[in-house]
Amino acid sequence: MDDKQITVTSPLLPNLDEFQVLLKQIWDSKWITNNGSFHQELEAVLAEYLKVPYVSLFTNGTLPLLTALQALRITGEVITTPYSFVATTHSIWWNGCKPVFVDIDPKTGNIDPEKIEAAITPKTTAIMPVHCYGKPCDVRRIKEIADTYGLKVIYDAAHAFALEIPKNKADYKVAFDEATNVFNPSQAGMKIEVETESILNWGDLSTLSFHATKVYNTIEGGAMIMHDAETKKRIDYLKNFGFAGEVTVVGPGINSKMDEMRAAYGLLNLRHVDAAIEARKNTAHTYREALRGRKGLTFYEDMQGVKHNYSYFPIFVDAKKYGMTRDELYFKMKEANVLGRRYFYPLISEFSTYRGLESARKENLPNAHKMADSVICLPMHHELRKGDIDRILNLIVK
Repeated sequence: MDDKQITVTSPLLPNLDEFQVLLKQIWDSKWITNNGSFHQELEAVLAEYLKVPYVSLFTNGTLPLLTALQALRITGEVITTPYSFVATTHSIWWNGCKPVFVDIDPKTGNIDPEKIEAAITPKTTAIMPVHCYGKPCDVRRIKEIADTYGLKVIYDAAHAFALEIPKNKADYKVAFDEATNVFNPSQAGMKIEVETESILNWGDLSTLSFHATKVYNTIEGGAMIMHDAETKKRIDYLKNFGFAGEVTVVGPGINSKMDEMRAAYGLLNLRHVDAAIEARKNTAHTYREALRGRKGLTFYEDMQGVKHNYSYFPIFVDAKKYGMTRDELYFKMKEANVLGRRYFYPLISEFSTYRGLESARKENLPNAHKMADSVICLPMHHELRKGDIDRILNLIVK
């Protein structure tokens, strides 16, 4: 019996021979960082691939969050979600701002726009939503709220590489069955051809993570998406100590530039990411076909008209109906050498730094707590084979 370890994720790796060719060019040039040719090329090709105006590369996915808040001069209170990776809220804290948590929409796991308005105070200056699991936030409603109250919007789009939504609002539908708490398969199976646009074009700024666990990676890395050349220039200054020239510093910047080795790695990975996403899509389809209708297990289907990247495959366990708690299933899988992830558990609002905030009180975040206490992200990556998927599913459905 095959009992090799099945990991929750596996990095997309470029061809080693091809990478060595680019490394030789870097070695010959002796230009290994500071806006070298591969860095410039990767920014340009990513902007084209992602269908966005401008990209600025960073050395990881947390630094663009920190820099976005600095660039927009955000102060006071920032409304955000407790259902995310800690970097989202840490970036607010490190900028001397106060995170204000609001509950999530169980249909998507994203911040609930209808909860945002009630959390706005005279000290609120920005909203930082997250496209959780690569599910798009309700960007149109969030924009309406931000415009009404004069707030900035910074999207943590760490999960949203290549995510696209319909340009026409009328085409944007969520096939969701309120009775069963899953996306309705009868609707989700419909193929609808619509014109789409990058989710990254919404908000004042969006940030990406290119960590090894992501759909697209540069080992460590990240990026910020902006809409105009002047903003890109300012961001590029801020990520290079604030230097605008050899002897001119225009602001208190930081050092967060991506080096040439990772930029070269990223250029090669971009050639393979579409195939990796297709493999993930096939795995998601197999999971859904096997799990649909299983008592006590729910999950998300695709959203109509949305181009997904299949970053994650979360399932949600109702212990009473399933006959086993989430943690019991999680450790059963782990004992069988199948590594799921309780992602995101616990909530950010439960960590010691934040639990004293008024907005972190459990009664304010019922949907987020319910999701955090029931979620397991199943293994999801481009290297999963049929035998791997069968092993995973046998642990869950038997």
